[in-house]
Amino acid sequence: MNSSQQESGLTPLQVLLLAPFSGSLVTLSLAPFDLWPLGILSCALLAWLLSTCQARAAFWRGWLYGLGMFGSGVSWVYVSIHVHGYAPVPLAALLTLLFCAGLALFPALFAWCYVRLVRALPGGMLAGFPVLWVLAEWLRSWVLTGFPWLLLGYAHIDTWIAGWAPVVGVFGLSFICALSGSCLFLAWRSRRAVAIATYAVIAGLLWAGGGILKPIQWVAPASETPLSVAIYQPNIPQVNKWDRRYYHPILQQMERASEPLMGADILLWPEAAIPNYYQNARDFIDPIAERARLLETTLITGIPFRPEGEQHYHNSIIALGQGEGVYHKQRLVPFGEYVPLEQFLRGLIAFFDLPMSAFTPGPGEQPPLRAGAFRIAPFICYEIVYPDLVARGARDADLLVTISNDSWFGDSIGPLQHLQMAQMRALENGRYLIRGTNNGVSAIINYRGEIVADSERFVETSLRGDAETMLGNTPFTSFGSLPVISGSVLGLVLMYLLYLGFWRDND
Repeated sequence: MNSSQQESGLTPLQVLLLAPFSGSLVTLSLAPFDLWPLGILSCALLAWLLSTCQARAAFWRGWLYGLGMFGSGVSWVYVSIHVHGYAPVPLAALLTLLFCAGLALFPALFAWCYVRLVRALPGGMLAGFPVLWVLAEWLRSWVLTGFPWLLLGYAHIDTWIAGWAPVVGVFGLSFICALSGSCLFLAWRSRRAVAIATYAVIAGLLWAGGGILKPIQWVAPASETPLSVAIYQPNIPQVNKWDRRYYHPILQQMERASEPLMGADILLWPEAAIPNYYQNARDFIDPIAERARLLETTLITGIPFRPEGEQHYHNSIIALGQGEGVYHKQRLVPFGEYVPLEQFLRGLIAFFDLPMSAFTPGPGEQPPLRAGAFRIAPFICYEIVYPDLVARGARDADLLVTISNDSWFGDSIGPLQHLQMAQMRALENGRYLIRGTNNGVSAIINYRGEIVADSERFVETSLRGDAETMLGNTPFTSFGSLPVISGSVLGLVLMYLLYLGFWRDND
């Protein structure tokens, strides 16, 4: 038996199978499967895989774990690359594999750091594991513009620990989930009644705390009369979206279908609903904006925007009619909205030349949109997955709005994961959220993260409902993820101080 087998009790083949399987359980814990206990089990299995191995072996086990997680959870990018990027099947499969393999480096780095730097510390296996997990998720949320997808905490939008979300946000929920997994592993490894009871109490206190926090009203309705909301979901095929032959038919469809919806306080169209620059579409925009103003409707729509006299352009939202304001998207999707290293990649394959893939990010500080007297924090597509970006916008807003075009992901689980993340943003910030998409799922989400109205996918449809404006801020809106991230760093520092003190006492 070789040394790696002696360390773990597992053969290389068993590791090769178990590590990706454990990672795939994270995907099953999230939408649309919603088998949330599997996320905790996934953490417990990973803790077992890393319990005795050396740092080098831990890196590869973490990478295999990440390959299973991202390979099952975000392989929907294949649809964008093959169907909409026109890459042949072998190339699309290779690029998808490289994408998932690259993301898997984050769990690999987590595993190496855990085994090399944290595992031997006092409380390293109990608290160090979840603390480091949260820091790894946070790191993934901003490196190279960030990819905060498949965070453990999203699985708990409806569980007891959801009560913590308005206080500590999704990273805090990830900590509780990972801690529950480490407690599960340690209880299984000990198999002693006292130890099992101790770990059950530690995890149980956090779950009970969530149950106690859940009924708390952090915010309150601003008025007794809610806003009436209408969302139009046009279901325009992506292949037609930027084809100039379909430009006028698309505008005619938008205008015809939206006429019965005029009169609502807010009428929402999806991302890039008008497939032209704002400045070039004024002959369509101005009359419909005047119509909305006369009916006291705020029309909010996505549209590309090129500032006067400038060559760059933005992916934007504008408020028309009874509303006003323009917002330029800040967080752009790599390859979809800009191409990294474009001087080398442009022209190589069609995927690197997608329509409207040369946007410029908007400035960091932008005022909210206005819908009559109300302030609206707008977010475009991918931006809604950034907890702190949304929290900053929510501080000065009565309502959240997000628009998207999830047609890029076809009939995959990607759009349903996207919707779940939007629910978490509403819950974290105690704000109603209105979500308008091209082909679903469009939805109205209340301040508790619950879907109160939603659309079917892949159909042209309209959605009506009410949305309340809210007063007050949740703790998460006020402070964002800073308390959780700084607390995690301080926790690691404390473990090292305890370790050094123990070492000196026993020197």
